[in-house]
Amino acid sequence: MVEVPPDAVDDAAQVLRLALDGDSDAVASAFDAVVDRSGVVGAYDVAWCLAATMVGEGVPAGRWTLDFPDIDEAGYDTRWVARFVSAYANSDASTGEALFGAALADGQLPECLLTLAGSAVATLRRRAG
Repeated sequence: MVEVPPDAVDDAAQVLRLALDGDSDAVASAFDAVVDRSGVVGAYDVAWCLAATMVGEGVPAGRWTLDFPDIDEAGYDTRWVARFVSAYANSDASTGEALFGAALADGQLPECLLTLAGSAVATLRRRAG
């Protein structure tokens, strides 16, 4: 997988803590702080870390596909998260970057990042049982 700066790992942990608390405003503010400090690249790195949290460790190399019935009917942010996490699972940083850039250009990035944080929290809760 693609390496990210240590700050991104710390920022992702902070985003997860805030998301676990259910504070979406604080999650948005945390992403804003990352962008202020590290630019959009910093927010991408945090998003990549959140995708890593969802996928987990020890994923065998290979091509992974989405098993998401009716994904085309889902909202923009939900489709984006599914595809972004799939890009991570496939070690496809160029697709992840393209998705990130498209969401930014479409004005949908903040909502996509909030949905990604929420999805990561839901994944962690499901694993914890």
